[in-house]
Amino acid sequence: MSEIHIRKSGQAGRITFTRPKALNAMSYEMCMAIGAAMRNWATDDSVKLVVINAEGDKAFCAGGDIAELYDTGTRGDYSYGRRFWRDEYRLNALIFEYKKPVISFMQGFTMGGGVGIGCHGTHRVVGETSQIAMPEVGIGLVPDVGGSLMLALAPDHLGEYLGMTAARMGAEDAILAGFADHFVPQDNWPALMTALEQGGSAALVEAAAEPAPKGKLRDLRQQTAAHFGKDSLEEILAGLEADGGDFAQGALKSLSRNSPLSMACTLEMLRRLRADGPAIRRSLDLEYRYTYRAMDKGDFLEGIRAQIIDKDRNPQWQYAGQPVPAQAVADMLAPLGADALTFEEELA
Repeated sequence: MSEIHIRKSGQAGRITFTRPKALNAMSYEMCMAIGAAMRNWATDDSVKLVVINAEGDKAFCAGGDIAELYDTGTRGDYSYGRRFWRDEYRLNALIFEYKKPVISFMQGFTMGGGVGIGCHGTHRVVGETSQIAMPEVGIGLVPDVGGSLMLALAPDHLGEYLGMTAARMGAEDAILAGFADHFVPQDNWPALMTALEQGGSAALVEAAAEPAPKGKLRDLRQQTAAHFGKDSLEEILAGLEADGGDFAQGALKSLSRNSPLSMACTLEMLRRLRADGPAIRRSLDLEYRYTYRAMDKGDFLEGIRAQIIDKDRNPQWQYAGQPVPAQAVADMLAPLGADALTFEEELA
């Protein structure tokens, strides 16, 4: 497959995204190929660890390839999107629960679906150009691919801030928020990957790590805790408006671009995860409840139209300029019954 290079090299299973001109966006076929390889390597004693990286300077993986999601959804066919998200989330769980070290090298943009591949392993490496984000609320979705788990675990309500504003994290920010583990200068990555292939020991990553350059989030924790610990989207907006400071004004500007329904559901998801005990399968189940309904009941198709298709940057969101009804949030996150996400592999 020209979009991805999967092979064994030395003692490592190797996965490399190879479509840098598309910012290494992940297609359904790429997702399935990664899953198949990792299931095979799980029982292959010659594979001691898995290394995931990407070609190009701009992106590790900037997200899922959403063109077909939009095309099928606008025709009223929601089955493709539901299958895409279901199988993608199963892969996210597979990576998170993998019994061997999984080491990712995330340069440039790592967003959405890229987070689901790169941020669930045991050794998550960032460098000088790393920019990690969960921007789903800007297209009418919620932080998914297991990202809600990391957001729920982030300190000082950074999770609400990152998930609702879609703010980008540099290297130290990503480590602080729980999306990465180690900073390694990018000039050292090729030699480190070679050493991992030859030595088969993930301890080499920790030995190569250095202190990350100071990020932005460290100094924002008091403000995120004060503003984003509120119980509702409306309370968060009111508090920011009353504040009037630079942080508050910047956050309000970001929030004004995003789907109110998506932001309200994001807030509720993080509250539920903390209350019930954050766990990867619980997080993915909750995310799937939303994405299963995102095309016919949510703002997803309108968000893609405004941001990607027509590029008018003028989405006509549900509940724009008004409180999001609690019932609307409850409906989007209600259990799916027989359609609920499962993690058993299908034989077909």
